[in-house]
Amino acid sequence: MSDAITLMELGGIVLLLGLLGRFAGRIGLSPIPLYLLAGVLVGHGGVLPLGASEEFISVGAEIGVILLLLLLGLEYTAAELVTNLRQQAPAGLVNIVLNAAPGVAVGLIMGWPAAGVVAMAGITCVSSSGITAKLLTDLGRVGNRETPVVLSLLVLEDLSMAVYLPVLTAMLAGVGVLAGVLSVGIALVAVAAAMLVALRLSRPLGRLVFSENSEVLLLIVFGLALLVAGLAQQAQISEAVGAFLVGIALSGRVATSAEQVLTPLRDFFAAVFFVFFGMRIEPADIPPMLLPALALVVVTTVTKVAAGALAARRAGIALPGQIRAGTVMVSRGEFSIVIAGLATGSAIVAPGLGPLAATYVLLMAVGGPLLARAGEPAGRWAVALAARLGRRGPMSGPAVAEGAGESPLP
Repeated sequence: MSDAITLMELGGIVLLLGLLGRFAGRIGLSPIPLYLLAGVLVGHGGVLPLGASEEFISVGAEIGVILLLLLLGLEYTAAELVTNLRQQAPAGLVNIVLNAAPGVAVGLIMGWPAAGVVAMAGITCVSSSGITAKLLTDLGRVGNRETPVVLSLLVLEDLSMAVYLPVLTAMLAGVGVLAGVLSVGIALVAVAAAMLVALRLSRPLGRLVFSENSEVLLLIVFGLALLVAGLAQQAQISEAVGAFLVGIALSGRVATSAEQVLTPLRDFFAAVFFVFFGMRIEPADIPPMLLPALALVVVTTVTKVAAGALAARRAGIALPGQIRAGTVMVSRGEFSIVIAGLATGSAIVAPGLGPLAATYVLLMAVGGPLLARAGEPAGRWAVALAARLGRRGPMSGPAVAEGAGESPLP
């Protein structure tokens, strides 16, 4: 009987997602906000809470993030990644500091202990890799000039989590300095090893993985991504970083063929990820924290857009591309929820952290895709306004007129 209920629940939610996706397409909107709201409705405290299928949805959500970042990684080579990381390291540091500061301020105002302040800093700092990756695909921006800049900032954020999460975990557990330093060291060694493989062994790995049989290729690449993602998570690194590095390590015809066979799988599990994300938010927690969360949304939207635009400007991208780079990164998501879960599940006394984080993340996850879509016309309006005022963007006038920042990568 329980198996039948599980199948009916899964069938119902998948059918609902399909209908929501069709509706979003009709009105020209990204389906992500609708998927998130559907998750809230079927989560704990929702109108139609699911029970039997929750475990499957939880695992499917992790797979969704892995596939989103894997396919993004397939778009770029290891050399391109390293070049962009070097170029964007200063902007990445500014991005992290600028977006962690509002979380620190909130923690201090609320009178939380040091661990609570550090946790809130992480919640406001890191963009959602899953939502951003999906937006870049949905909005047709994977080939845009600003996209490598966005990916560099996302990877730098995720790599910073390799240091941040062990430190936060140590603070929450009250362990000694030596144990915290050891955890950080293990995470950094694991990241360095993965980057070395991506740089030095890309071609041999591609020859080993490639198969003319699409079924075999799907199984090998998908299995490799899951394996590396699991190892990355075990080393206190984001599974998203692990999957992204696998995609980076695969290039040439293996990347092209893998993208073709994995795209439908990615689309399905990405939708599951957004539903599960919404399911983890208690609707009853939202009203009391709505005003402080809205204030935090306004501040961190400004800081994230500014950081993304600054990074794009450093890369010589015109004003429209700068605005697109900033707006597409606004959404917060999986990392913020993980950090809030760690903090609220520990012995630290930080009243209100969990509800505030949940409300904040929901607003950012729903509003972020809407803002990202608005980034396209906003860029055109900004150029028109600059022209009226007799000003020019960071690049020359003709470059902006020709759509610099919008042309695909070679």
